Amino acid sequence: MENNTNPPYFNLTMFVNIGNYRYPTFVLCLLLCAFIISANLVIVVVITLEKTLHEPMYIFIMCLSLNSLYGSAGFFFQFLSDLLSDSHLISRPACFTQVYVIYTYASYELTLLGIMAYDRYVAVCQPLHYHTKITSKVVSILIFLAWIYPALAVFACVYMASRLPLCGNKIQKVFCANWSIVKLSCVSTVLNNLVGMLVTTSTVFLPLAFVLYTYVRIFLLCQKRSSEFKSKVIQSCLPHIVTFVNYSITVFCDIALSRTNLEELNPFLAVFLSLEFVFIPPLVNPLVYGLKLPEIRKVILRMLSCSLPDSKK
Repeated sequence: MENNTNPPYFNLTMFVNIGNYRYPTFVLCLLLCAFIISANLVIVVVITLEKTLHEPMYIFIMCLSLNSLYGSAGFFFQFLSDLLSDSHLISRPACFTQVYVIYTYASYELTLLGIMAYDRYVAVCQPLHYHTKITSKVVSILIFLAWIYPALAVFACVYMASRLPLCGNKIQKVFCANWSIVKLSCVSTVLNNLVGMLVTTSTVFLPLAFVLYTYVRIFLLCQKRSSEFKSKVIQSCLPHIVTFVNYSITVFCDIALSRTNLEELNPFLAVFLSLEFVFIPPLVNPLVYGLKLPEIRKVILRMLSCSLPDSKK
């Protein structure tokens, strides 16, 4: 009975669908992992070393890259190991740890995008008050709140799920997910569902709504201003908009997928959609900010040009 209510291992069943493609998949994912880590490390190092980039917007970008590194570490190492394994069992503690890391990563991304939207809103709509409203102290407080609330909220969800008696151990994913575990419960999960909805609303939908609100305000202001002003706003806000739209799509795909019977989908499509929000944002973010924002791009190119003579010697 103890094994049924508290299984020591969970079985990640979606790996079965990868079959003979696991070795090419492993190589591709390893290369993606290496690129994600390298690209995000470049953003972190550049912003840390370049004093001219020690401004709120770039500090928030650095936090996004740090979060990408955190989420990638929590997902890729276990995933790559499972790709090469014949059995896809993950221990109970490791599974709940992975749930916590992946869900906090997802929540941090959205709360950080929310405070970045506030930063752009003040910069565009209240430029004369920017340096009095977005001080280093305010930046520190915003970053702290963006990290501490999701950390506590997700911990509550994961803890409640870990206390449930379970009537199975099969998870229809390639990584551990809270809702997939809750569905295995032998008892009512009304309280888990309620808390999960509150946490999802506060860490996903509220930040998304706030970002939309700030950009509606910015758009309305741009309608009344000159074309030169509009071009400056677009240059400043476009990377954030791209990141926001990209992440919103991946999050909604994951939410929809968690409520879908995966057996009815093409197995490769199901695996791709389930991995989208842990693959695409960490891959796209450093490219968007590194290539689109001229200040970061200039510093990267300068560092590369300075290193080239040394390499020739």
